[in-house]
Amino acid sequence: MKIGRGVRQGCCLSPILFNLYSECLAKEALEGFGVLKIGGQIIHTVKYADDLVLLAKEEKVLQDMIDKLTEIGGCYGMEMNVEKTKVLGISRQPFPVKIMIDQKQQENVECFKYLGSILTDDRRCTCETKCGVAMAKAAFNKKRGFLLAHWTWN
Repeated sequence: MKIGRGVRQGCCLSPILFNLYSECLAKEALEGFGVLKIGGQIIHTVKYADDLVLLAKEEKVLQDMIDKLTEIGGCYGMEMNVEKTKVLGISRQPFPVKIMIDQKQQENVECFKYLGSILTDDRRCTCETKCGVAMAKAAFNKKRGFLLAHWTWN
């Protein structure tokens, strides 16, 4: 079937169609990669809008998942943004993970922010806690003059 026209910019169908399309792509590409269970369910990905997080217990499995996703994505007319792709190995003893996309090694990061939460390679929440405290302090300092001006000192 030839598609001659898509949906208009901002159309409410656009995210629904994208989600259906990307879900089919991910299911086809990641079928058979099933070793990571969370709450009894096999989990391959965490998805939100056009962001995709791949989950694997082993480096080789992750590389195989990326290779298959890249291959099937090409069949669907989609490609991975290699510049935005990062690798985060989560472990008690963090170590670099060597993942290649288009013969280019992906950057290993110690942490990154996903959906407002900071994920770190050591599984701790200290970075997230520090950020929360800093944001609260900044918000208080913005309103400090107003808050202290209406305070009565006895």
